[in-house]
Amino acid sequence: MAAQEADRGVDTIRDREIGIEQDHLDQVYRRLEEKIHEAEFLMNDAAQRGQVGTPGALAERDAQVFRAGIHLNRLNNEYEDFLFGRIDLLHGKDGKKGPDGAYTSVEPADDAVRADGTADIGETLHIGRIGVLDSDYAPLVIDWRAPAAAPFYRSTPVEPGRVVRRRVIRSRGRKVLGVEDDLMRPELKARLGGEDLAVVGDGALMAALGQARSHTMRDIVSSIQAEQDLVIRAPAASVTYVEGGPGTGKTAVALHRAAYLLYQDRRRYAGGILIVSPTPLLVAYTEGVLPSLGEEGQVAIRAVGSLVDGVEATAYDEPAVARVKGSSRMRAVLRKAVRGALELGEAPERLRVVAFGRRLELEGDELARIRHAALSGTAPVNLLRPRARKLLLDALYARSGAASRHPGDPELAAELRSSFDEDVTSEDSFIDFLNAWWPELTPRRVLTAMADEKRLGRWARRVLNPGEVRRLARSLRREELSVHDVALLDELQTLLGAPARPRRKRELDPLDQLTGLEELMPVREETQRERAERLAQERTEYAHVIVDEAQDLTPMQWRMVGRRGRHATWTVVGDPAQSSWSVPDEAAEARDEALGTRPRRRFELTVNYRNPAEIAELAAKVLALAMPGMEAPRAVRSTGVEPRFVAVRDGDLAGAVREEARRLLDRVDGTVGVVVAMNRRQQAARWLADLGDRVVALGSLEAKGLEYDATVVVSPAEIADESPAGLRVLYVALTRATQQLTVVSGRRDEPDGHGVPDLLRD
Repeated sequence: MAAQEADRGVDTIRDREIGIEQDHLDQVYRRLEEKIHEAEFLMNDAAQRGQVGTPGALAERDAQVFRAGIHLNRLNNEYEDFLFGRIDLLHGKDGKKGPDGAYTSVEPADDAVRADGTADIGETLHIGRIGVLDSDYAPLVIDWRAPAAAPFYRSTPVEPGRVVRRRVIRSRGRKVLGVEDDLMRPELKARLGGEDLAVVGDGALMAALGQARSHTMRDIVSSIQAEQDLVIRAPAASVTYVEGGPGTGKTAVALHRAAYLLYQDRRRYAGGILIVSPTPLLVAYTEGVLPSLGEEGQVAIRAVGSLVDGVEATAYDEPAVARVKGSSRMRAVLRKAVRGALELGEAPERLRVVAFGRRLELEGDELARIRHAALSGTAPVNLLRPRARKLLLDALYARSGAASRHPGDPELAAELRSSFDEDVTSEDSFIDFLNAWWPELTPRRVLTAMADEKRLGRWARRVLNPGEVRRLARSLRREELSVHDVALLDELQTLLGAPARPRRKRELDPLDQLTGLEELMPVREETQRERAERLAQERTEYAHVIVDEAQDLTPMQWRMVGRRGRHATWTVVGDPAQSSWSVPDEAAEARDEALGTRPRRRFELTVNYRNPAEIAELAAKVLALAMPGMEAPRAVRSTGVEPRFVAVRDGDLAGAVREEARRLLDRVDGTVGVVVAMNRRQQAARWLADLGDRVVALGSLEAKGLEYDATVVVSPAEIADESPAGLRVLYVALTRATQQLTVVSGRRDEPDGHGVPDLLRD
């Protein structure tokens, strides 16, 4: 009976605290509705200004509509947990307030805690996705990126600062569902409004970690921990390098850092932030996070295979081919290829023109000498065409003998030469010859030319061995491109160059037709918004570049990414123990070349928030084989559920995998990932086709950065043997689950009597 009464007391406290937070959330939404009405009024007022018909009014209208539209869009987004946190703080050392209405003191006042261990709460701040002030400019919600919100993430019982209680608020739409509290100063007896400070729940972090996973990434604003917050709020100058093992929140930290940088200095990052992800799956998994953090439009999230406009990687290269394509050796091969590609097709061997009444000819040897001289320049091949054209004209002029007609009169000689050039270059025969002899090359055309094994062998002599040439040429014959082909295309674009494109004509604005504007504005300048949209479409360089899972980039991919951040600041996030590239030292050299001489600032994430200890301990056995001496991140929780092992020595592997996936679906509320070797991807998809959309089959290299409630890893030996980096790839596969893991072994895994494969035994 006493236990039941105690439970009722806890429920009463919980219900009361939920009600308090519900009242505050209701007040926030009432204020948001007022702000929405204000934004709508500004939009309507801006439209009225456009009717005035003066250039000043139009410019003012455009700027006001742009600002009001952005504001209205942000306010109209009702997120699942718009308000997610609260901190109750002691009185601070001073009474200064910041622009968000919160006190700026970090440490408590000297008299904040009384001699008897009691204290009064001096300030309460609610933390949310965007800042909200009431009509008196007092803070109803502090933006999570604001300095005043930092204690919500950084405070610990060891270094609590002013924080007494940290609360995570769970809500859906406009309804508060629950609260979870952490006490940062448990030794204090704190009072708020004359009553003892209530404490609800078993800890905010554990509550956040227990939520079921879906096929899209959740933001972590409610559960960011101190070491993660230090990275997110680190100054942007130069290069911020972040290392962390599986489950330490590297990807989430990278996304939150993008939102924080934009909040801190939007003008500086108007040039855009690029986030590079290793796979399209990870892009799809993460792309909803930034809008939920109050940021969108200024950040591009692109897979490595999508960095070149108009190109999408859909094919997969076997490891031996990937090692060739990703290697720095390909630079020398491509340089030879762009020059050799000029000689392909029906290149003419003789140039004939008529000038000054004479027929002039250049034969093969002379043409070869001119081509060689033109290619000695350092400009990209397509941009060397004007140089080649001039050298052809020089040779023809010399053949004409006209240079000796006016030796003592430079002005007449120059006029004669100009007339000669005009005559020759207007002839169809010269134009046709130049187009055939020095065609404008495209990256795809050169890559296609490299599919000829004999031709590629000439271009790759003393760089690639015959076996590498054969495999590379064969892979280039297919229509689909791999992620490694995309990096080759980008390198080829740099080597080839492209003539300047004519500027696209701006679409007519209906306001251009207003009566009387023709006299005032014959050509209306593009607005700030139009210019921003045009630059975003044409953007090839960014103000800040964030590379996620950086350890997987090949040397050629680092060169591709580096071109997009030549003048940028960088955040590089990775884990050497998860690298799928077989020559890490070569990739590190290319990475350092891409980052240049910028100073480095290093952080390490050491806590695994994803995997329970039971799964983390199993994965650590593979880490010891893959990277001896490397320490695994420390898991912060235990579920008591050990990994399950199933052996299929001679039976039905497909049936066993399907049965284990079905079993896990009954045991978890969220998703189940089935990870197989890359060559089994399509096969595994067929095995699981009838189990619904909570189950997903994916290749070992596609699992990077993703997480599932439960995971089935199929044949560890197959994954480990598929490439020289196979053990590191297996380590990644074993660390995807947040709750339960099943390992299905075949004969190749040499399972023992308990089904444990050889690679996972002590």
